[in-house]
Amino acid sequence: MGLNVYLSGEIHTDWREQIVEGAQGLDITFNGPVTDHAASDDCGVAILGAEPNKYWHDHKGAMVNAIRTRKGIAEADVVVVRFGDKYKQWNAAFDAGYAAALGKSIIVLHGPDHQHALKEVDAAALAVAAEPHQVVEILRYVLTGKLPG
Repeated sequence: MGLNVYLSGEIHTDWREQIVEGAQGLDITFNGPVTDHAASDDCGVAILGAEPNKYWHDHKGAMVNAIRTRKGIAEADVVVVRFGDKYKQWNAAFDAGYAAALGKSIIVLHGPDHQHALKEVDAAALAVAAEPHQVVEILRYVLTGKLPG
């Protein structure tokens, strides 16, 4: 049994790389959003044409990015949603809600400072992890039935 895992959320730390590296040897395909911040912000205007109004600039980018996000979440067996410390990830909260609406298995990843703010998101998840290595161990257990250590 293999897993298709979508890695959603903040793009400012290496949490994705930690999970992918930790899951080496497991039958997992990882997908996620474009993590090049400039490319993600500017994809709409770079492809569809410039916008003098920042709202429409951002709107075009969000729509183009949503094509990738919707496909990735729809095809995922598990959606990991990371909420980082530096910025508020409204897009991550939206992704978690979309995944929940599709009945996807969700693992939320965040530190203790976000417990209250994310209580509804956490309630929709099947697991809430504080560290990337915990996500790896959950995925390993799901695939192999083996506990850490």
